[in-house]
Amino acid sequence: MSASPLAARSLSVMPGGVNSPVRAFGSVGGDPLFVREADGAFLTGHDGRRLVDYVMSWGAILLGHNHPTVAESIRRAVERGVTYGMTCEAEIELAELVVELVPSVEMVRFVNSGTEATMSAVRLARAATGRNMIVKMDGGYHGHADCFLVSGGSGMATLGIPGSPGVPAELARLTLTATFNDVESVERLFDDHGDELAAVIVEPFFGNAGFIPPQEGFLQRLRSLTTERGALLIFDEVMTGFRVQLRGAQSLVGVEPDLTTMGKVIGGGFPVGAYGGSKDLMARIAPAGSVYQAGTLSGSPVPMAAGLAVLRAAQEDGLYERLDRRSGMLAEGMEAAGSKCGVPVSADHAGGMWGFFFHDGPVTNFSEAKQCDTELFVRFHRAARELGILLAPSPFEAAFVSDAHTDDIIAETIDLFAQALARATAV
Repeated sequence: MSASPLAARSLSVMPGGVNSPVRAFGSVGGDPLFVREADGAFLTGHDGRRLVDYVMSWGAILLGHNHPTVAESIRRAVERGVTYGMTCEAEIELAELVVELVPSVEMVRFVNSGTEATMSAVRLARAATGRNMIVKMDGGYHGHADCFLVSGGSGMATLGIPGSPGVPAELARLTLTATFNDVESVERLFDDHGDELAAVIVEPFFGNAGFIPPQEGFLQRLRSLTTERGALLIFDEVMTGFRVQLRGAQSLVGVEPDLTTMGKVIGGGFPVGAYGGSKDLMARIAPAGSVYQAGTLSGSPVPMAAGLAVLRAAQEDGLYERLDRRSGMLAEGMEAAGSKCGVPVSADHAGGMWGFFFHDGPVTNFSEAKQCDTELFVRFHRAARELGILLAPSPFEAAFVSDAHTDDIIAETIDLFAQALARATAV
């Protein structure tokens, strides 16, 4: 793959040439993808090559790039002013819609990113319980706040970074790690530190260590355990919210958390996050209460308009059934390609979210995910990109479909997956 003429320019002015480590393609042996435009299910690179996009802005794009209804809502909002620094009606409308759709959310606060949402939810949990420690899952990524950069997944796993310089040991000590889908690992932490634990934070479907679904009973036990021990349960639905199901993953699994964090889809592609819960909990947030959290651009009219347009369109009958069927076809197609090439592939999906590992048998946690064949992934990723398919440049990231990924596009992709894997194994 030839070097991009933009690579040298970007490297001279941005660390690693990117503004987020997950956009770097060094782990798969290439330059970052410099995008010129996007439409529907496709990205067009600066070199003019068109790629079927299964990154979809890391899950933020639900309906497809440049969706006409969303684009028109944005255009109308921009004409009224980009930002006010004051409250607008669109904030209220989007908040009302989120409260209507998400079972556990009675009040919501908008912020500017998923990291802000998770960081604020933990602060609220600590204030509500009077405790300082939290539990996260090994490999779980909840943004780059200090308390989350302990055994994180996502880009940290891809780059082989176990933690991060700049995080004081005193803060790292307040974050304990358990194993996703391992009830006993969580119970042990509560046995040892129960009176100190403010919250358990978890992605109900892992998406930042590759796509890993919850096993039956795991999330249900987290719910009962936190209730019994006086801690809060936080579902990080920044990725899964409105992505795997209209009312969130919590509706799909039948578990209501105390606090829910959201992002990506909720902003229609703009930098938006949110956290919400019961009125009693959210009343602790300033100015209603004493837990301080603020944001100059939170609830700006243009992102609110985009989020409203997406969530209104998401209520269309059959949308999530289409997404689930198509992501299921891709997961099955990857496993079939592996079988044909004699390569073990474990794949799964939920709603518009899916993923695969070059690994035998179902992957249930991050430790098992790290046993996948990363060298084969690198070769497969390069071959897929050469054939016109864009996947995240990491074996530890979920993939996504949008409503713009038609059955024909899915069928063509499955055929190209088989070709890419055949190339990757012919070495």
